[in-house]
Amino acid sequence: MTLTILLVTLLKVLVLSFVVINVVPLMTWVERRGSAFIQGRIGPNRVGPLGLFQPIADGIKFIMKEDTYYPHVDKILFIIAPALALIPAILAFAAIPFGPQFTLWGYTTALQIADINIGVIYVLAIASLSIYGILLGGWASNNKYSFLGSVRSSAQMISYEVALGLSIVGLLMIYETTSLKDMVLAQSVPLWGVLPKWGIFTQPVAFLLFWICIFAETNRLPFDLPEGETELVAGYHTEYSGMKFALFFMSEYMAMFTGSALAATLFLGGWAFPPGIQEWILNFGLSRNLFAFICFINFMIKVAFFLWCFVWVRWTFPRFRYDQLMKLGWKFMIPVALLNILATGFVIYGA
Repeated sequence: MTLTILLVTLLKVLVLSFVVINVVPLMTWVERRGSAFIQGRIGPNRVGPLGLFQPIADGIKFIMKEDTYYPHVDKILFIIAPALALIPAILAFAAIPFGPQFTLWGYTTALQIADINIGVIYVLAIASLSIYGILLGGWASNNKYSFLGSVRSSAQMISYEVALGLSIVGLLMIYETTSLKDMVLAQSVPLWGVLPKWGIFTQPVAFLLFWICIFAETNRLPFDLPEGETELVAGYHTEYSGMKFALFFMSEYMAMFTGSALAATLFLGGWAFPPGIQEWILNFGLSRNLFAFICFINFMIKVAFFLWCFVWVRWTFPRFRYDQLMKLGWKFMIPVALLNILATGFVIYGA
């Protein structure tokens, strides 16, 4: 039995790693096609049907490009930094549930790598470690533009992590748990007999705060000040090339995927269907594994919606000035998050 548990867990890790890694080339294609659609252009259409093989061509290019090491860099830290930026985005996904229980080789387990009772805290803590890769990359490059980009990124992450953590407190008060699995189950019941008890309905203000903070945490437009090419060339990865640059590139898209998965779990019920629809599906007499697969597809559709929002926002809104970025974080996001916690407490106490 112990061997079966080990094999099933290993299979879940491999499948999840495959999904997370392959989101990167898929999102590069979506990014290009999406930007072309928004701006009235064609986008990639030469390499494969609809340009679908373009990410493969890009991957080959990154592998074949020479990795350059300039005399002024700290070589050891310069090499370590991209990996430190990439690994936390993968590790954070370990606690996110992406489906209900399924049975394999006589062993029943959930579609989740690790059911941690402090899953919310784990994901936020691990995801925040990616800043060390950015800081080391900027410092080790020994370049003023790279260093300024890494300093900007650290200040930005500290500012918006406060608001990010506070935005989730209201959810913890309502669902009374820090387990992501329990949060999904708590959202699968009706709210006022009409709506699902999703976080987006119970905590709409928290959702807006959380989603804005995710953009800032992943350094995406309009919060990509650490990479502001008009001021900092390319920011913290100015000196990087080849696969080391590709790792920084991958870490951004993996962080987007993890942030989207966390948003879907906290605010859209995760893998669970709205009440009524789930019972309707179960009436077809589906096997446990088939139902788990359908729930997994449901979860991925929700994640895909948030990933598309990243693309849509990037090609729609202009970049903030740095002073506007910091004022938004400290003078608006944090006070509103605190007021939301206060209002949630009054509502719970009044109920």
